[in-house]
Amino acid sequence: MNRHLLLLTLCQGLFLVNNITFIAINGLVGLQLAPFGWMATLPVMGYVVGGAMAAPLVARSQKRFGRRGSFQIGLLVALGSALLCAWAVYSRQFWLLVLATVIAGYYNANGQLYRFAAAELVAPAWREKAVSLVLAGGLLGAVVGPNLAVWTRTLLPTPFAGAYLALAVVAVIAMGVMALVRFPPAPPRQAAQDAGRPLSQIMRQPEFVVATVAAALGYGVMNLLMAATPLAMQVCGFDFGDTAHVLQWHVIGMFAPGFFTGHLIRRFGTLSIMGVGVALNLACVVVALSGVELRQFEIALFLLGVGWNFLFTGSTTLSLKAYRPEEKDRAQAAINFCVFSFMALTSFASGALVTTQGWALLNLGSVPPLLLTGAALFWLAMRYRRQQQPGRM
Repeated sequence: MNRHLLLLTLCQGLFLVNNITFIAINGLVGLQLAPFGWMATLPVMGYVVGGAMAAPLVARSQKRFGRRGSFQIGLLVALGSALLCAWAVYSRQFWLLVLATVIAGYYNANGQLYRFAAAELVAPAWREKAVSLVLAGGLLGAVVGPNLAVWTRTLLPTPFAGAYLALAVVAVIAMGVMALVRFPPAPPRQAAQDAGRPLSQIMRQPEFVVATVAAALGYGVMNLLMAATPLAMQVCGFDFGDTAHVLQWHVIGMFAPGFFTGHLIRRFGTLSIMGVGVALNLACVVVALSGVELRQFEIALFLLGVGWNFLFTGSTTLSLKAYRPEEKDRAQAAINFCVFSFMALTSFASGALVTTQGWALLNLGSVPPLLLTGAALFWLAMRYRRQQQPGRM
């Protein structure tokens, strides 16, 4: 562990301040400005659609400008998009708000690479713990994000405009922190063949397939339920302070385990911890279906957060086995594109389902992707077991 890893952890925390504040307010602002209620989460969807669209661009910028240069470009986009969001809210332009969140998706695509960059800042034996520690930096988002939304919601006469301006300040702070991080140089390429294998070959590996499925479906389910929570709680009569409190415990569940998830993976294995993540997400659904009191929202969202942490940290660790250093840019871009694509679907579905079908049906809809994730983990575990049998390679 080193100073640069800790600085990157702080950048991850500031990135999550942006994300959690977006989750807390975008759906509510969308509900105020959208022509129809079912369109309320389109600003949430715009953020992840923008991330999916930006994933290939970010991969090229990482290759051209290196880790720090590309990350700084992402933070500059975060600054500009936050200011554009504030203007859209002030002028009550719903589609401008959606466009601004699509642009902000470029920062989302950049920030999703912080966890991969963490593995490059330490010796190979510490990679799992480095990934886990950087994800734990999201605790800053858990503490600051919901409270920032509450504190700045009425800072200006236009509700929530102050929250977007505060996110512009957060982006400036993050740029200063990122300027202090020193990443190792990319490995030199002596010849054209050193560029690595084609992406199609990388994507056929079992570890890559399962890591991508788990990351995309796990993140998608988490996003489905988290994005709908502010709307569901408003329908149930809770005020914004209660919503911020629930989201705070959710994000604590997402990132507090980061201090020990790496240790658990090294001790019990990646697939085992990912399996526990699936079980915790299913437990979240059971609690959510049991009622709509504040305590049930708190417990369900906390379990959802811990389950996501186990799945996402595990899938990131598993994916590191599937590509070489010279292949990282396109391999990581492919994983993030799949994650963002499924998140875009669930971002739209969350608003449409919770406003038309209700909270219970929304939770039931998350069960099939969780079962599919569990099946993928079981398949890879059985494949490993067969390979370890005598007489097999």
